[in-house]
Amino acid sequence: MRFLPTDEGFFGLFDNLAERATAAARLLTTLFEDPGRRDELTAQIKSEEHSADQLTYEVMQRLDRSFVTPLDREDIHLLATRLDNVVDLIDGTARRVQMFHVSERQEAAVGLSRILAECAVGIGRAVKEVRTPSAVHRIARQIKDLEERADAAYAEAIGQLFAGSPDPLAVIKWKEIYDNLEHAVDECEDVANVLESISLKNS
Repeated sequence: MRFLPTDEGFFGLFDNLAERATAAARLLTTLFEDPGRRDELTAQIKSEEHSADQLTYEVMQRLDRSFVTPLDREDIHLLATRLDNVVDLIDGTARRVQMFHVSERQEAAVGLSRILAECAVGIGRAVKEVRTPSAVHRIARQIKDLEERADAAYAEAIGQLFAGSPDPLAVIKWKEIYDNLEHAVDECEDVANVLESISLKNS
């Protein structure tokens, strides 16, 4: 088997998927910074999500066609799915901003989205370094630290949301948005864990 050619095209697809996640996360940060551009930015995020879906489909098709793969088939499937999940969660958050007609800037949402964007950038670096376990481990540790920061920011945001006598509709709206942001960061940590496992197995 080792004398057969290995399909290395998966790495380029993973790079592209990570780039879509980073682009979508940065657009989401801009959306929370400038909600007046809600419709424009939501449409751009949807475009990134559509591209990610197409890339994920290509990974699965390539997996079916390839006789010898550079990574375990299960790992290829899991990594593509996890990366796509990150973009889906970002798109879902943006759609909620649009559905709820968010027009005001909330600093808690800006802060959480910036952490999410940092995580996405880290994932992109880890994908490129997947053959270097020490580098992937270092990046995974950084993403774990970011996830802990996001947990703290999320808890503070929810506490502020329920302080005093809040508007019930505002509580429902922003809690769902914060939940989605926190879930997206958690999914980034899951991607980092998958990459670390892949890197160790293939070093």
